[in-house]
Amino acid sequence: MSTPATPSGQQPSVDDRNLVPTGPATATFEDKANAFWDKNRGVLIGLCVAVVVLLVGKGVWDNLAAKKELEIEQAFAAASTADQLKSFAASHAGHPLAGIAHLKLADEAYAAGKGAEAVAAYDQAIAQIKVGPLASRAQLGRALAKVQAGKAAEANAELKQLASDANQPKSLRAEASYHLASLAAEARNAEEVQKLADQIMQLDPTSGWAARAMALRASLPTPAAPSASNGPAVNLPGK
Repeated sequence: MSTPATPSGQQPSVDDRNLVPTGPATATFEDKANAFWDKNRGVLIGLCVAVVVLLVGKGVWDNLAAKKELEIEQAFAAASTADQLKSFAASHAGHPLAGIAHLKLADEAYAAGKGAEAVAAYDQAIAQIKVGPLASRAQLGRALAKVQAGKAAEANAELKQLASDANQPKSLRAEASYHLASLAAEARNAEEVQKLADQIMQLDPTSGWAARAMALRASLPTPAAPSASNGPAVNLPGK
């Protein structure tokens, strides 16, 4: 029996089942995202955990720092005696409140007439406070404590520096100038007192220091005006 001829123009049948694609031709964004997540699941979970731990750790650290600062402030507020202030300052060296503790100790020593002790305490306050109004306050206190301790030359130098420092508040410069005027009055140097009183009036004319300087100047004899030099006689025409 002869084999039937293949009809003209008809291609022989071929089993092409293995050529048919099993999925969509193009993956969607969702498919890519799912594939990425499946592939990197462990790394992503680790990163998420690390971020959570970091945020929680920062919050815990901030809470601990705030709690510690509150404890320091409470300890400073509770220090009411000289021994307690000294203990606080030693336990919290470097903290601004330790500098303020030294400043309080210095003021108390100065008020008690303990000049040398006050100078040492003001030095410690200045070393820890360093800058700002309280540092300037400690510098002025140290100068006055040096007067009390018999170091008038050093005190004068420090007071002059404060009085001439344009970076200092005018009120502090006026006070430093008044103390210089007071020292000049003790030396009966009326000319220097007048000069300093004028300086205070220019710095802070409405302050109490200006009023005190005027009273100090009034308590001393008026400085003598420079005498005219005795030059040769001048003959005017027609005389």
